[in-house]
Amino acid sequence: MISLAGRDILHAWGKFVFTGVGLGLLIGVTLTMAGVYRGMVDDANVLLDNSGADLWVVQQDTLGPYAEPSSIQDDAYRSIRGVAGVARAANVTYLTMQVRQPGGANPRDVRAMVVGVTPDGPGHPGQPGYLVDGRQITRGHCEAVADIASGLALGDRIRIRRNEYVVVGLTRRMVSSGGDPMVFIPLRDAQEAQFLKDNDAIVRQRTRTARNPALNRPGLPGLLDAVIASQSTNPFVNAVLVQIEPGADPESVAEPIRRWQRLTVYTRAQMQEILVSKLISTSARQIGMFLVILAVVSAAIVAFIIYTLTLGKIREIAVLKLIGTRNRTIASMILQQAVGLGLIGFVVGKIAATIWAPFFPKYVLLEPGDAVRGFVAVVLICIVASIVAIRAALAVDPAEAIGG
Repeated sequence: MISLAGRDILHAWGKFVFTGVGLGLLIGVTLTMAGVYRGMVDDANVLLDNSGADLWVVQQDTLGPYAEPSSIQDDAYRSIRGVAGVARAANVTYLTMQVRQPGGANPRDVRAMVVGVTPDGPGHPGQPGYLVDGRQITRGHCEAVADIASGLALGDRIRIRRNEYVVVGLTRRMVSSGGDPMVFIPLRDAQEAQFLKDNDAIVRQRTRTARNPALNRPGLPGLLDAVIASQSTNPFVNAVLVQIEPGADPESVAEPIRRWQRLTVYTRAQMQEILVSKLISTSARQIGMFLVILAVVSAAIVAFIIYTLTLGKIREIAVLKLIGTRNRTIASMILQQAVGLGLIGFVVGKIAATIWAPFFPKYVLLEPGDAVRGFVAVVLICIVASIVAIRAALAVDPAEAIGG
């Protein structure tokens, strides 16, 4: 029966191959959509890995610093360092924005997550764990380390708010949960960039403060100047990243911080749950809907093609029945053609997804497990889709071979 099905495929090989290629492109899109979801999950895990943290200390009752805004005092890390089991603690800020690369008449904007870190060596919480070129940030002002996905190179100058920064180091696979490349700058610069007001707003705020009668009392000299000075500084960060000592239990270290510092503390497992189950859950449901729709469309295409090919062989099927061919043999022939069409489509789809995945703006992770599940799904879809054609073939009257 393999020979019989093969001979029929060779007889109309052009239509069969072109149909398989079209189906393959559809399967390639399906595999790519699954890869986009896997890439989103991997981006979330990479974000946690790159932070170098075991605990995330954020504003109380928030899901910060990635899923929600968070703001805590920048001196909170000092008391956190004194908690038993804490090895390191460092402030960090996160701000997703357009980073401008001046380029004469045609400046280029790069969508990036700007990360404010304390200048230190590798292994310090928040710092890039490794570099592919250049060096780490050593100065407290106007230096940056960028992910190569940003398109920046060593020595490039970028503008963030009012300041220009020189790219002194390049790293790889340092991205936000949304896939935006990271740009690391000194913490003080990042605090200024995140909370900086424009000049007009600063002037208006100072004028409003100066008109406050409570600040112009004769018995409180210098109070007005102190308030105005405090308005020009930013004492906040988004989170404190904590590394615990080897062998320490994360929950045991987190509990005293929650109780005495009145802050929210997340372990890695909890932060991973926030990123995957809350931050990208809507996108995951959308991708799931697309996968279901693509599976239904693929089944409809296979069913239509196999049914059309079967109708074109009504006389041949009638002859087979007339010479005593069993229905099981005829059904097997049609099933083999449907599965053969699916196999061609899967091979084309897998090759297509592998070729175009690197060109997507978001990271696409094609896992072997998804390919295996996709292969099984394609075979099952082809088997189900062939039922309509098999029913039509089995309903053919052998007399049509004589009457034709």
